[in-house]
Parts: sequence; C-alpha cells; structure tokens
Amino acid sequence: MGRFIYEGGVKVEVDDRALTHLQLVISAKLRRGEPFAFSWRDDASVGGGRTTVWVHPGSSIVYKYYGGRQPTINRAWVDALAFTANARTGLYLVPEPPEPGGEPASSELPG
Repeated sequence: MGRFIYEGGVKVEVDDRALTHLQLVISAKLRRGEPFAFSWRDDASVGGGRTTVWVHPGSSIVYKYYGGRQPTINRAWVDALAFTANARTGLYLVPEPPEPGGEPASSELPG
C-alpha cells in the first residue's frame, strides 16, 4: 500500500500498482502545464467522505511506495485514468480494465 501526499499535509493510502498508474497520468498532465482536480473517497477510519485537491504545476506531491518492485503498466488503465483527468470532474481512480487484445502489460515506464 503506497501513499499520495499533497502539499505536505493531505495524504491518502493507495495500492502501489494504482499509485504508479496515477503518477503516470498526473506527471503527464503537469508536464503539459495542465492543472486539474484529483478526488478520492476517504476511508471510514479517517471519517469517510470525499477529498478533492487542485493539482497544478507548482504543487508539492510525494508518491511513497512501500513495495520494492516496479509494477507492470497497463496502458488501458493509464488511458482510462487520463480520460477522467481530462473531464470536468477531474481525475479519480477507476477500476483497472483488462489489457486490450490480451497483450501483456509493459514493464517499462514511458519516458
């Protein structure tokens, strides 16, 4: 289980595999200078509800991974997450779709 930390204060626990895919989408948006909203449901252990942060090129973001292995990348999942990030509602975690055509997932991160 990894952790997304925003501006040194707001934190959310996210599975390492999901966090890797979120990082790819967030990094691509910020590289292009595109601000966006990122929302998630809060766990009942922290009071439940929903949190939304405004992510912009000046944001301080930390991705903390607890696993030691780099997960394989599912391009279909990256595309699905990017679709939400480009919508009015902003980025939110969607379930991982199967790879189209049964192709194996790539283990390399795009440069």
